[in-house]
Amino acid sequence: MSEISQSPTQRLYRIVEEAMCTGCGLCQSLAGAENVEMCKVASGFERPVVVGELDDSVVDQIYQHCPGIVIEGMPQRLIASDSKYDETWGSYRRMTLGWASDARVRFEASTGGALTALATHLLASGEVDFVLHVKASQQHAIFGQRHLSFDAADVWEATGSRYGPAAPLIDILEILERNQPFAFIGKPCDIAALRNYARQDSRVDQLVKYWLAPVCGGFREPKAVEAYAAELGMAPDVLQHVRFRGRGCPGPTRFESTDGRVIERRYSDFWGEDEAGWSLPFRCKICPDGMAEGADLVAADSWPNCTVDTEAEAEDPGTNTIIARTVAGQALLQSAADARTLTLGKAITPRDMDSYQPHLVNKKQAAAARIEGLMAEGHLGIQHARLRLNRLGEAQGIEFNREQRDGTRQRVREGKASEACPCSGE
Repeated sequence: MSEISQSPTQRLYRIVEEAMCTGCGLCQSLAGAENVEMCKVASGFERPVVVGELDDSVVDQIYQHCPGIVIEGMPQRLIASDSKYDETWGSYRRMTLGWASDARVRFEASTGGALTALATHLLASGEVDFVLHVKASQQHAIFGQRHLSFDAADVWEATGSRYGPAAPLIDILEILERNQPFAFIGKPCDIAALRNYARQDSRVDQLVKYWLAPVCGGFREPKAVEAYAAELGMAPDVLQHVRFRGRGCPGPTRFESTDGRVIERRYSDFWGEDEAGWSLPFRCKICPDGMAEGADLVAADSWPNCTVDTEAEAEDPGTNTIIARTVAGQALLQSAADARTLTLGKAITPRDMDSYQPHLVNKKQAAAARIEGLMAEGHLGIQHARLRLNRLGEAQGIEFNREQRDGTRQRVREGKASEACPCSGE
């Protein structure tokens, strides 16, 4: 069915059915919660469900801003003329190792606790009134939920990475109506969604003072997490809370049940050693910007070849790699270091980042060909700009691109690039 013959509801659902939804929740805010609601659906994901009325003008806005199908790099106006540049990692001001100076934060939070420390610093300094990010969901053990932090205690409540669905932008229009300066911490696709929306709403650039993100290789499909927990003897109906990492680096993956049982497994055992076996949403497998090129500051792990040293795992205190991409990000990094909230280590380079995050480099090099494959099969694909995807792909050679393009086309034909219609919640 061509897009032009589809109803507004069908057009919205097409993004989901072609497995392009990232679950950011922006569509709920644009359409209004009385019309579109992010719900847990039969696939296990959190997806937009039409609960009211939609018209084409609203869906047009969603198509313009949805990060599943539109993703761009840093706005050119925010790239200072003296910034450094790398074809793979984009523009940046500084790359360094770093970690939370507070040993408790460094231990409790993910990796070295850099993003937790920066959020706390921004609130303590008064530079922002609150931080928009996510914490563990109170309704679904594997999910995250939108969270506003107004002080260090609020930030502490949200420590730890969430490797599951989370929709931080479900009420972003209401948040903007507060008319208060704030910082946003989100996945790279969440950052892209809000950057997209900023083109329409000038309040975004006025009020979002800092854009922070972790690099992201994707999250494990909720049903795969539930299956893993079930194998340990904790069925989905008794699963109350999942802590994916933290309390060490990377720290254990911890499952808690409604009857008080606790089961922990090593992070490396939870994910497995082979990336080919990771159970990721399709959109994560073709992500062109896990490096968060639209963020002021980006934090990541610092394991060579992205491999956890299982022998030293329990003793690793956690060290982040940190990329300050903009003047604002660089100033924040230095301010947090001067306040002794963040401790900075040695300088690193884009080639160090290649070693720490090889799977992100591989996906970025393959992205253009994979998008071509999607579109050749009649799928929406991804509109992209300022990410250099075509040049990165061309550098890999004709055969590489043919394999990526044809492999993606085959996945579409086999139904591996689709989801069921999210016609009702769970």
